[in-house]
Amino acid sequence: MFPTEPAAVNNGFSALLKNRGFMLLWIGQLISQLADKVFFVLMIALLEFYPAPSGLAENSMYSTLMVAFTIPAILFGSAGGVFVDRLPKKLIMVGSDIVRGLLTLCLPFLPREFFILLILTFCISTVTQFFAPAEQAAIPLLVRRENLLAANALFSSTMMGALIVGFAIGEPILSWAKTLMGEEYGQEIIVGGLYILSGVMMQPIQFKEHKPHREHRVSVNPWAEFRESVRYLKKNRLVLNAMLQLTTLYCVFAALTVLTIRLAEEFGLKEKQFGFFLAAAGVGMLIGAGILGHWGDKLHHKPLPLMGFLAMALVLGVFTFTHNLLLALGLCTLLGIGAALIGVPMQTLIQQQTPPTMHGKVFGFQNHAVNIALSVPLAITGPLTDVLGLRVVLVTMSVVVAAVGVWAWQNTRRVLQDVI
Repeated sequence: MFPTEPAAVNNGFSALLKNRGFMLLWIGQLISQLADKVFFVLMIALLEFYPAPSGLAENSMYSTLMVAFTIPAILFGSAGGVFVDRLPKKLIMVGSDIVRGLLTLCLPFLPREFFILLILTFCISTVTQFFAPAEQAAIPLLVRRENLLAANALFSSTMMGALIVGFAIGEPILSWAKTLMGEEYGQEIIVGGLYILSGVMMQPIQFKEHKPHREHRVSVNPWAEFRESVRYLKKNRLVLNAMLQLTTLYCVFAALTVLTIRLAEEFGLKEKQFGFFLAAAGVGMLIGAGILGHWGDKLHHKPLPLMGFLAMALVLGVFTFTHNLLLALGLCTLLGIGAALIGVPMQTLIQQQTPPTMHGKVFGFQNHAVNIALSVPLAITGPLTDVLGLRVVLVTMSVVVAAVGVWAWQNTRRVLQDVI
């Protein structure tokens, strides 16, 4: 389907387009990401056909379903990485897609009880926790070291694109599926089919995987593996610092998800139109990822993460002082570009500096930390805004983001300049 990647020097996206294995992984990941977003829309849409259990208000069903969808990420984020180091990456990714597809296809044949819907949602979200670290560990196995920056830029841009587009087209896709294939099972077929298609796309990939030592194959102890990943991060300050920067980045975006609802009111928009700001930030991330992917070799030795943190801090600091909607959307785009300057190089650094035997454990730990980083701000940002006010919260975030960026760069700049 695609020729293998040549042994030529790094030339950005063009080298990746010639890498058959990477392209199959990228296309499979894109389909899987889209399936995740449409699946979430499907779960919300199905609630109207499920009677509320006694003692549970109808509005509470939405919150309960979201909890069932997010808790596995916190509980099993690190555990998934344990199996990634012991089992073939392709088996985990393809298997995860097939299992999620089959579970989704089971929906029309199960009793319409809310508790059953919660269990199925919990199971599908749990399986997803195995897919994410396997995917991150697979990229260094398929891409040459000098092309990792471009590879992560492409993955980051398509991930953000799936986030923006997935929720937007979820409802039209489901409506089309009901019209074409019937209301009883059409939606489930389209979502389950996307998961299975993702698995089929990745099946031909050939990995040259590192085989674990015999003593590492004896047993699987998630807690012991988790402690081993923590010990490794304590020793490797560079990887730990990169992970802290990624965690800070996701904290900011999670907080902005809540704050943009208030921002929409400030600019005379309806609350449900808060997505305009997030979409503008997503466009900025696409632009930033494209710049890094195409000209990353020319940006070598530049303080990219520091520039990213300072750009984000600037946007957060001046946001509440502007009342022009177009300017606000432009600031969100700049914030997204700054986020790309942090996320893409830091993810590349983690992949470069982590030995193959630790890929699963480190990426599993990263997946765990990111999921917590996404969850905590969602819980505390709203109450803090009610108490302190929107402007105080944004200015405080600006100061914290700038401080984290300066601190991180001062601690690692000598090493970072040699690896990114």
